[in-house]
Amino acid sequence: MVSADSNFQRKQFPLKNQTILITGVSRLNGIGCAAAKQAAALGATVVIQHFRPHDENMPWGADSLETVKQSIEAELVGEAALYDIHADFTDEKSAEEVMQYACEKAGTISGLVCNHASSAADGSIGELNAAMLDHHWQVNARSVLLLTQAFAAQFPQSATNGRIIYLTSGQRSGPMPGEIAYSASKGALADLTLTIADQLADKQITVNTINPGPVDTGYLSESDKAKALSKFPFGRFGKPEDPARLIGWLLTDESRWITGQIIHSEGGFARWRP
Repeated sequence: MVSADSNFQRKQFPLKNQTILITGVSRLNGIGCAAAKQAAALGATVVIQHFRPHDENMPWGADSLETVKQSIEAELVGEAALYDIHADFTDEKSAEEVMQYACEKAGTISGLVCNHASSAADGSIGELNAAMLDHHWQVNARSVLLLTQAFAAQFPQSATNGRIIYLTSGQRSGPMPGEIAYSASKGALADLTLTIADQLADKQITVNTINPGPVDTGYLSESDKAKALSKFPFGRFGKPEDPARLIGWLLTDESRWITGQIIHSEGGFARWRP
């Protein structure tokens, strides 16, 4: 019989009594929504940030926020709760305001998942301007660093096992034509992961970055998907729940010895395949 205090048994709800802040949660088929549902299913109280105007201006369109929230609430366990806040990360004050709101609603935030990103106007060399570059920097990188700073500031010195998770887009694994501004801003997070992880280890906070690879969140046309399908050895695209499961695990105590890593969760996506 396994001892009740065994170090090798999994808890049913490993995020119970914890609060997780997840940004960029506004689409039913998005990674952010899947990550929020995963955190809720693991027992956490969840705070989500959303900025619906971004999706309204993109080809895939926007979903009802009420429907998104209902899908997350359906996964909540026991007395865990869901809170949400609208925030525009082009505003330099928004990161601190989001963290302040989360703390006011739910106390200490034990995990931060920076899922948000803007993929607005972009281009190749010769097509860029300062406004494009500044926008992507503000939303995709600056806000993440300010959120990280605010998270660390509210994290109690006596606490253990805080979690920060960034998302990048595999810029190191292959070219992203026509997305210079996006690649630069997301690549900055990957290259800063180890430095930030080293600093925050003193506060018992782990920092890791996930490259989810191509995930079918509705941004690709059927013809684009057909062209890329042969590059997946499992014969399918990634689904939002695929990176969400990894995010959920990295938020738990089981991942406490992993920090400073860029983790590729892309189903063996082989860019070299024809």
